[in-house]
Formats: sequence, C-alpha cells, structure tokens
Amino acid sequence: MQTALAESLQHRADAAEAASILRACVHCGLCLASCPTYQLRGDELDSPRGRIYLTKQLLEGGAASARTRLHLDRCLSCGACESACPSGVRYGRLLEIGRSVLDSRSARPLRQVLARYLLRKLIPHRRRVRVLLMVARMARPLLPQRLRAHVPRRRRRAGSSAWPAPRHARRVLLLEGCAQAALAPEINVAAARVLDTLGISALRVPQAGCCGALTHHLGAEEETRAQLRRNVDVLEPLLDERVEAVLSASSACSAVLTQYGRLLAAEPGYAARAARIATLALDLSEVVAAEGDALRRELPPGRGAGVRVAFQSPCTLQHALQSAGKVEPLLRAAGYELTAVADEGRCCGAAGTYFLLQGELSVQLRDAKLAALQAGEPALLATANIGCLQQLRSAATLPVRHWIELLAARLDRG
Repeated sequence: MQTALAESLQHRADAAEAASILRACVHCGLCLASCPTYQLRGDELDSPRGRIYLTKQLLEGGAASARTRLHLDRCLSCGACESACPSGVRYGRLLEIGRSVLDSRSARPLRQVLARYLLRKLIPHRRRVRVLLMVARMARPLLPQRLRAHVPRRRRRAGSSAWPAPRHARRVLLLEGCAQAALAPEINVAAARVLDTLGISALRVPQAGCCGALTHHLGAEEETRAQLRRNVDVLEPLLDERVEAVLSASSACSAVLTQYGRLLAAEPGYAARAARIATLALDLSEVVAAEGDALRRELPPGRGAGVRVAFQSPCTLQHALQSAGKVEPLLRAAGYELTAVADEGRCCGAAGTYFLLQGELSVQLRDAKLAALQAGEPALLATANIGCLQQLRSAATLPVRHWIELLAARLDRG
C-alpha cells in the first residue's frame, strides 16, 4: 500500500515508520475474521483493514474527523489481526502512530479529555486505586449498574498470605503492579509461593510503579516514558548475576515490559538499560512452564478432585507475548479438568481502559466470552491478567481466579 506523506508530516520519524508499515499491507482482508469489533459490528471501518485506510488518509493530509477518531478508538489493540496477518503488518504500531497524528491535528471533546486524564492520574498509582476502591465500595449502591459491576467485593483470602523470604540461589524480580496490587494482592503472593516451591525466590520490588501499559494505551507517551524511566532506575541496579528474569503475574504488564527497549530506544542514558530489562522480561506462565517437571514432583499424588475449569487466555498472552498454550498443561498437571472453550481467541472486552471508555462494545464482548467459557459447565473460570479477571468477575455467575492461585491451592494440599 503506497502512501504519499503530507508535507506537514515530513518531519515526523514515526510518520515515515507508518508509511513503511503500510507498504507491507496487501489488502487481503484475512485480518477481518480475527477482529472482535468487526465480528460484532460487521463494519469495514471497525476492522483492521478499515482502520488502516483511515490512518493512511490521515498521513496523506485527510480530514482529522470525529468519524476517524470513533473507529480508531473502537480498536481493542488485542493483536489478533497481527497474529492472523500473513504479511507481518505491524498494525499495533501503526495504530499508535495514527492516533498520535490524529491527536496532534484534532482536539478530543472535553468530556473524553477529562475521563482519560482521570484514568491516567488514578489507575497507575496503587495507593490511589486503594483509596478509590474504598470509596467505591462505600458508594456501591449509588453507582450506575455498569460501574457497580466492576467494584469488587471484599474477598476472604484463601491459603497463606505471607510472601516467602528469599532463600534460593535462583532469583527473579516480581513486579506487583498497580491495579493488581490493590485489587487482588493475593495473586502476587500465590506467584511468589509457587516459585519458592520450585526453588526460585521472587524478590519484591515495591518501589517499582505501574509498568506503563495504561498510559501507553491511552496515547500519553511522555507520561509512559516517565514511568518507564522510573522503573528502569529502580530495576536495573537490582539485576545481579543471580536474577534470571523480570516477571509479572499479569500478562498485559509482561507484554509492556518486553517493549521497554523499543519504547526508550531514543532516550539517552536509558536505551541500553531498558533493553536489558526487556531481554529479561517474561510472563509468570513462561517461567512456571519451564519448571513443569519440578512442579509435577511437588504436586500431591493423584488427580485430586478433578475440578472443571474454563481457562480464558488473555489477548496479551496469545498475541503480544506469543505464549498461548503454556498455562493449560500446568492446570491439567495439577489435577484440574479443562473444559473446551469455543472461539478462544476472542477478546473479553477489558483491554486496559476499554471497558470504561467503550462500555457498550465491551459488555457485548464480555457476555460473548462468558457464554463461551461457561458453555462447558465448569466449576470456575481462570485467567492470566488482572484486567480480564475483573472484566469476567463483573458478570460471571462462577468464581473467577488467576491460574497461579489454582496451582498454589493444589500445592498447599501437598
């Protein structure tokens, strides 16, 4: 797809990068069937190919219209189209650039600006999330139904809540995250306990803040780079010869950690350090899967109760990390019976802040995903990302847990 950049964009390196990405697109349309919003709406402009055309028009000086913004905003950035694309079109990066060009040429409505500002200033800060959660729980009866569904009730923690002290030669840095640390801290504790059982000490890094995923998805690139620089300053000095990896138990955070090198490539004093962190970045599932034999030795004998579980593989695990299929064998080894899930690649509609900014589409995607997950009559649902977990819990009639909690529960029985 040939593109003639508008004269006003000739100075932008990212515009030239976008033109290069566009040249890889051959208009085949194989991405359409994988796109969740196209599946829902059947509108070409709500497909990757349609959004590619809209971005092309922007780069060539076309109108920065509300219509263009509507369709670019409706993209979940799930990455399914990139996995399906035979030409290797870097659609996610193209969308980032398209949104940036659009924002530079056309201001958002004030209501959208305010909503995005509040999200950026609240969610990436775990203390603020805790305060917000406390207030939301008190005001729960007064909230609109759609928001009320996303306010988690207090849960009684099962198993040990103690983070194991470092005692092994093998070590990893385990980032606790922002929203996850506030909404479900038991996930990080379970992860540390499972790793400890496998002979790996998970070191807490409380000084590390948000990984940068939320502001990145909202297009606030300077805020994102500031968050990344702070994390590099905290993490990089801790990377001694015993630290094997930098981990997150949330697949969305893991995906962003692997991009630190790219996102800070132009930052003097940070590029090489960020690249080192990106090289060591792994999702929790990748580390535990690599220790599968050790895990099987530690699990109690027998298949256990054979509890039926439906596993929702997050988009970030499937597409951004290309790590699909690692969790399921671990759950089976722990004695859980996995039920079949139709259309496994479909997004649940959480997608960072998408569930708040695109409520109607998000609810439709969530309900379709829950129908597929619950069709096999499981006893509970499992996932690998805090956003997906909260999205599913907002409407599920079954318990929803992080997969690492299920492994920790079985190890406790042993």
